[in-house]
Amino acid sequence: MRTLTRLAISLATVALLATTAGVAHAAKPPNPCLDPVQRKALLCPDLVMKKPYGLRLDGTVVKGRLVLRAGNSIDNVGRGPAELFGVRTSRYYMRARQRIYRRGGGRRLGIRTGARLYFKYVAGQTRYWKFLYAAKFELWRLNSNGKRVKKVKRGPKVSYCLRDLQRTRPRARSPRSRVYPACNTNPATRRVRLGTSVGWSDIYPATYPEQYLDVTGLRGCFAYRHTADPRNGVYESNERNNTAQVIVRLPFRPGPQNCPLAGASDPSKDYEEAEEYEYGY
Repeated sequence: MRTLTRLAISLATVALLATTAGVAHAAKPPNPCLDPVQRKALLCPDLVMKKPYGLRLDGTVVKGRLVLRAGNSIDNVGRGPAELFGVRTSRYYMRARQRIYRRGGGRRLGIRTGARLYFKYVAGQTRYWKFLYAAKFELWRLNSNGKRVKKVKRGPKVSYCLRDLQRTRPRARSPRSRVYPACNTNPATRRVRLGTSVGWSDIYPATYPEQYLDVTGLRGCFAYRHTADPRNGVYESNERNNTAQVIVRLPFRPGPQNCPLAGASDPSKDYEEAEEYEYGY
């Protein structure tokens, strides 16, 4: 009996060590773009999210529900591209490695950040290979001082291509033409490269599928927030500038919102010029 007990303990110990080793192996490495020494040799990306724009109500998405749509733009304002290289792991998923370019050229730094690609179906279109958890939409209730006190809604949109749609912020190292084209739609492909170049943006209008938050029955003042790369699947030189928001009063009407911090701005007009872009889904 003692022998069996010792054997059971030994097997349990081995299993625990194997599990621990697996967790350690899967742990994300530190971000070299935040290291004061390593970053000097790297051309790191920096993703920022523009404020939600073109806000509008829509009662046609789900019967009996009212959603508040908004467009958004993920911009790369860093020194290098935000590039992911995916390798197929199953029917709908790829494991991705981030590629970070070096100053002066040389071999790119490949690093596993935990990023994954997902072969996502877009209603009325087709399936695309997209960066899973590239963004998140949230609605937060505000108190009388304009402080966020409670998250009340989360939107369905989490997957984006990462692509060069519009050169919105020309600067040094910003290519004049697209390097990363529209989403890959090949169901048989084993490898996919996604990315957004320096000075370029991945943009989606308010009318695009899943660009909304459900606001049925809500009343009062809220922060409508968009966050780029909430799970840090792309290592950046600045991880603290990924969120943008507008303040809205619900039920929503265009014009001044008369909420704390809302001022006289009209969130339905914010970045309305982005609606003029040629959208290549």
